Amino acid sequence: MSAPDLQVRHGRLQARRPAGVMFRIVLAVVAVLAVSSTSVAAIAVAQTLGRAQPGIQLQTATGENAPAVAIGAAEGSVNLLLVGTDTRTDQGAGFEDSANQIASSGVGNNDVTILLHISADHKSAAVISFPRDLVGPVPACPDPKGSGTIDATDAAIFNSTLSRGGISCTVLTVEALTGLTIPYAAEISFSGVSAMSTAVGGVTVCLASPVVDSYTGLDLQAGNQNLIGDEALAFVRTRHGVADGSDLGRISNQQVFLSALMRKVTSAGVLANPVTLYQLANAALANMKMSTSLNNANSMVSIALALKDVDLKQLVFVQYPVVADPDDPNRVVADKTAAEVLNAALVNNQPISLTGGTGEAATSDPNATPTDTAVPTNTAVPTDGATTAPAPTSTDVALPSNVTGQTAADETCTVGN
Repeated sequence: MSAPDLQVRHGRLQARRPAGVMFRIVLAVVAVLAVSSTSVAAIAVAQTLGRAQPGIQLQTATGENAPAVAIGAAEGSVNLLLVGTDTRTDQGAGFEDSANQIASSGVGNNDVTILLHISADHKSAAVISFPRDLVGPVPACPDPKGSGTIDATDAAIFNSTLSRGGISCTVLTVEALTGLTIPYAAEISFSGVSAMSTAVGGVTVCLASPVVDSYTGLDLQAGNQNLIGDEALAFVRTRHGVADGSDLGRISNQQVFLSALMRKVTSAGVLANPVTLYQLANAALANMKMSTSLNNANSMVSIALALKDVDLKQLVFVQYPVVADPDDPNRVVADKTAAEVLNAALVNNQPISLTGGTGEAATSDPNATPTDTAVPTNTAVPTDGATTAPAPTSTDVALPSNVTGQTAADETCTVGN
């Protein structure tokens, strides 16, 4: 099948889409466990995984079970894909859509998809966000109903891969895009996002300008705002309230939230509070479906230990490189030149550094604590008011200036509409 498979129409229509924070919260849970003592991490994971849902067996394109991953201290690189479904099935009345909005049922679409890559030396990590409206090839996928294989297609919207062939199909598509092998995966729905933000005591974010969005009920003034519960959920779901209302703007807004979240959960105040640790882990895991390779205490602890030595400055959030689709202004396609640079760095376990801006919905925090990191004279000047990237080290792979993102250490503010 080679004709474009574009039945999932999102574009920049009105939408109430799933909170990308769910994936970021999972990373936060891993980070909390990582920087805690090994014994506390093991106890926390062992107890919370007792509440986890049954594991999902990942499959290859031919329907065979994906190879098992050895359990124990993580060795080499780690690749974990976090997929969020936008299904409204069993999500409660609060997630129902009005008549003029598109809603998903059943499996749903993977409206937010991010990849966590920890380098082989465990000194750096990257979190790559894949735009939901990315159009490109999808490989053959096993039919989740067990009735053979779903044919490959030359052009499909990326966020249709979950409904097309389950989480294995999304994993296979990302593997084809990046060249990586991904043994770990998790699927998350709407439920529990408010509880997770509440468990950590809220997240303080900086707003460069007011954020107003009638679709999610947001009406936030400029300045620092502590977001908790439903308000935090609405903030990370908003598209119409930030920048130009696109999904790409939403990604950079989520990175503002996530960097603030990571700084909080790795602070001494959170780590010293075992109640917060358990509440955060329980809320996340109770609302996740994990691959069988991930659905055990040893695997989670192994990943936590692999992440524990990564400095926040070396945890880089990146939007997968894309350009406008010449055939549809509401879609994007991969920027092959920039993607090749990013993919090669990931495959070769090289740390990456940003030379461009943070995206349309983010800008540098004017009140941020100055750093002593020098800025290279050949760094491209961001056009969106974003933070100028720090100087890369001699071993870093500098990404092209049109690749957007930020590190977990960067203090940024959301640009409202």
